[in-house]
Amino acid sequence: MKELLKRTISGLVYASLFILSLKSQIAFIILIFVFGIICNIEFSRLVNQRRTVSHIIFIFLYLYFTYFEYTLISNSFFNESKEILLVFSVFVLIFLIRDLFVKKNLPRFLSKNYIASTFYLSSSFVFIALIPMFFTDFNSGIILGVFVLAWVNDSFAFIIGKNFGKQKLFESVSPNKTIEGFFGGLFFTCLGSYAISYFTETPLTNSNWLFIAIIVSVFGTIGDLVESKYKRQAQVKDSGIILPGHGGLLDRLDSIIIASPFIYLFLIFLDYVS
Repeated sequence: MKELLKRTISGLVYASLFILSLKSQIAFIILIFVFGIICNIEFSRLVNQRRTVSHIIFIFLYLYFTYFEYTLISNSFFNESKEILLVFSVFVLIFLIRDLFVKKNLPRFLSKNYIASTFYLSSSFVFIALIPMFFTDFNSGIILGVFVLAWVNDSFAFIIGKNFGKQKLFESVSPNKTIEGFFGGLFFTCLGSYAISYFTETPLTNSNWLFIAIIVSVFGTIGDLVESKYKRQAQVKDSGIILPGHGGLLDRLDSIIIASPFIYLFLIFLDYVS
């Protein structure tokens, strides 16, 4: 009961901070920056690498891309650099996903040399910040919807998995995740997408939100598994202690971290076909 109370309070504080930041574009940019720094600290500890270099890379990437989006300065070089970052991020994430199916530790280049901290972590926070700015004006409803869908997926995957789960999803990486929990989370996330579409004012349609819900559920689950593999490799239970009952901030954001580049890629596709 005491553990549940701690988990509830820290979860409410985290969610309240996020929701309050959506009242202002600059407040949101600052909060995601702080989240990114904390997650970089936790990830550097997991892979045992120097924090200074990963912090410098994150700060440069984040300030560069959010500055141009915030000030609405658009040029071909900026647009091309954004696309290059997206391509490298997706490429590294595909390698991380592939290595879930391998029992050995993650390859060295995905654990060291700042490849993962740059294209798995830092770039993902860049895309989290860019998602609500995709349609020129800051639209808090888009990023709020994405986070709510992630929370729905995590909650119902846990509830369904705990009560009905029997078949393990990736036992070697995360023994508690089940196939039933995954499909339960996916089902309720897809249902939630219709509520998001109804209650938020965005340029996205019902079908657009449904596709985003599938991306959030599938890649969110993968994000949780990828972080679990890093933690297993580091032989720790949690990435940190900043959120009592939850662990580290990286533990709380792992699903959004991997999903965000794919959501941004989906928004580019929508813009291209429209």
